[in-house]
This record gives sequence, structure tokens and C-alpha cells, in this order.
Amino acid sequence: MSSESGVMTPPEMVHYGVTKSSQLAVSRGMAELTKGTGVTVNAVLPGPTRSEGIVEFLQKVASPGVSAAEAEHEFIEKHRTSSLLQRLIEDHEVANLVAYLASPLSAATNGAALRVEGGLLRSIV
Repeated sequence: MSSESGVMTPPEMVHYGVTKSSQLAVSRGMAELTKGTGVTVNAVLPGPTRSEGIVEFLQKVASPGVSAAEAEHEFIEKHRTSSLLQRLIEDHEVANLVAYLASPLSAATNGAALRVEGGLLRSIV
């Protein structure tokens, strides 16, 4: 599990972006190391995903007196302007991609960085 921050590191989260970039390198390297073995290694790149922690964080950095929904909207509008989804991702949306990768349906998916970030990244990974 990596993050879109491994590709497009937010200036307020450089430390986090470095770890996620490293995970991308490790996953691709492991895929190459295990080529031809039937083992697949991929990375999942979620975008900002709704959780108790992020909701608390967004309310702390939002304008005073705004609701949780307003804080989310403000964050996307000010800090994740390239998002095509224009909302936080739900945990089950990330889980759906992980379930695919863990299933036989993904047998030919190997060495990939799969995005579930709501169109936040403009470049192809």
C-alpha cells in the first residue's frame, strides 16, 4: 500500500511522500525479482481517504467554525485542486481495488502502481 503522495508529494507532507515513493520502488523491484515465478507484486495508490484521523486533521486545518463536510470541501478546493472526484475516497473504494489484486482476476497485473485516488494525479503512473 503506497499513496498518490509517492508520485505527487504535498509540500506539507514531504516526510510521508518519501516513504510512499520508497514503497513504489520496493514493489517494482520485488516484482522484477520474482518475475516468472507466478508471484505478483503491485502497489496501490489511494488518495486522501476518509478516516477518523483525516476528518480530525481537516477540521484542525480548516477555517474556524466549519463543519466536517465543509472542512473536506475546503481541503479539496485549496490543497487538492487537481482532484476529479472532488471528495475524499471511501475506504471500501480502496478495498475493492485490493480485492481485485488479491484475486485470480489480476493474474496478469504485475509490477504496477494502481491508482485509486479520484483523478488527483495528472500524470500516468
